[in-house]
Amino acid sequence: MSNSHGLTAPTPIMRGDDARSFDVAALGEPLIEFSQTPGTNDWRQGFGGDTSNFAIAAQRAGASSTYLSRLGDEDFGRALISLWEREGVECGAVELDPDQPTGLYFIRYDERGHTFSYRRAGSAATGMRLTDAFRSRIRASRWLHVSGISQAISERACDTVFEAIEFARAHGTRISYDLNFRPRLWPATRAAAIARATLPYCDLFLPSIDEAQVLFEWADPERLADWALTAGARSVAVKQGAAGAWVANPGTALAIAAHPVRAIDATGAGDCFGGVMVARLNAGDTLAAAARAATVAAALATTGRGAIDPLPRWADIAAHLPPVPALGLAPGEGG
Repeated sequence: MSNSHGLTAPTPIMRGDDARSFDVAALGEPLIEFSQTPGTNDWRQGFGGDTSNFAIAAQRAGASSTYLSRLGDEDFGRALISLWEREGVECGAVELDPDQPTGLYFIRYDERGHTFSYRRAGSAATGMRLTDAFRSRIRASRWLHVSGISQAISERACDTVFEAIEFARAHGTRISYDLNFRPRLWPATRAAAIARATLPYCDLFLPSIDEAQVLFEWADPERLADWALTAGARSVAVKQGAAGAWVANPGTALAIAAHPVRAIDATGAGDCFGGVMVARLNAGDTLAAAARAATVAAALATTGRGAIDPLPRWADIAAHLPPVPALGLAPGEGG
């Protein structure tokens, strides 16, 4: 049986992880960031894009990451490749497009906080296809990470995400999926429908409670997690910002307390949460322990400005981790 995107029922071929070259392959749209210095008209160039942030966060937390995308064949595209090379994220499958540009976004700060504006329509990433280079890296990875943003930027990109998921499931690669709903990119009704079609293929579903309330009308993280598990996700981590997180699988559910910090900028914090969580699951942590590390990491990521610079490394995360309780989810239950 298949859904409207042609995916057959999820029957993965399990393969030993010792055959894998990467812990995670992340697929999506990277962006060039321009961030305003608060109180001035000065702007600083940086980097962003949810799945790129995820890959770098996972790499800094000890995982081996590879990135799959399409960039403009210009200075911005080459700057992103240089970034991944500096961070140790493998990017040999990334294509350079001579006709379509790399996407941009701008962060402006005022007394209300920060606001985003984007220049990404028709970006090179909107023309992504599942190339042989993408397939080889997905097959060589323990996890494939995708997001609602990757599905929203174009119909072609959405199809590519589903094709990548189907290929990953056929080769025993686990799927992590960040809901990451952006109302500027597509209507809530379509975003909800695509998310529902994706859930049965998720080994780890990563929604934020505020966006899930908009799309699915679930304001309670426990009920949201129960609904997602019933819909087919094998584990769920509900991001709640300053309220922490809620994690669940079919047998267990647990609230994860927030790590207290003085937050400056939450840009990329949710992506950091997901990247660190998958990195720790790969390291053998229980779902609960992985979520604790991810919650600490996401909090630390808010103590600086921009999406990339504040992402913590594992030594910083470990130094802030509370003692792990005796009870938790069994190893491997996170996916």
